[in-house]
Amino acid sequence: MMYETFYDIVEGQINDIQNTQEENIRQAAQLFAKCVMAGGVIQIFGNGHSFVGAADLLQRAGGLIQVKAINSAEYNIYEQVEGVGRTLMRKVDIRPEDVFVINTHSGRNPLGVEVAMVIKEHGNPLIVVSPQEACARLTSRHSSGKMVVDFADVLLDTKGVYGDAAVDLPGVPTKVAATSAITSPLILQCVVLEAIELMVSQGFEPPVYRSNNLDGQRQRNQALVKKFAHRLFRK
Repeated sequence: MMYETFYDIVEGQINDIQNTQEENIRQAAQLFAKCVMAGGVIQIFGNGHSFVGAADLLQRAGGLIQVKAINSAEYNIYEQVEGVGRTLMRKVDIRPEDVFVINTHSGRNPLGVEVAMVIKEHGNPLIVVSPQEACARLTSRHSSGKMVVDFADVLLDTKGVYGDAAVDLPGVPTKVAATSAITSPLILQCVVLEAIELMVSQGFEPPVYRSNNLDGQRQRNQALVKKFAHRLFRK
């Protein structure tokens, strides 16, 4: 039962995150808390399967209201084409109080690199969620030679392996069972939890979603969302 091997690998990555990422989680949480208390928005970007990890912050029970995605769905097939990232970012409403998150397993493609470039050109904080050692084995596909991690103010290391898939299965010529969509949302949920704790410690009531499946909570969520609708529902 090779899935037991997968359990062990993921458990090892989670333990590694717990043992090494405390300070990075704290720094990212401080950026989240500062953004929310200033009325800003946490804007998240991930391309392809990397969006899965990032999207776990969106409209999530127990999560923050002030989160929105930089939607790149129509750009996915062009992620290796220079100029596409800058074109995408022309549509994005970037304000000084905002903080940005890029979730990427490789960090090498021009789309993500250019999204990071534009964020830093505006002077906004950037949190990158990526496996540090695995990225170090790759080279950039952007003419600048830069990787997404080169622009990070805070790097949250997901401890993923080179190529993402983690299990050697006899009879299969390549590894199977990827881990990034497990560890990325885990580490980001830790950041959200720490940020909420920081806000509470400063006497600020954080705007947190409650589950729409609990009686009466949909109306409460809608009232909170309405306060930020001018930011959350425009690019």
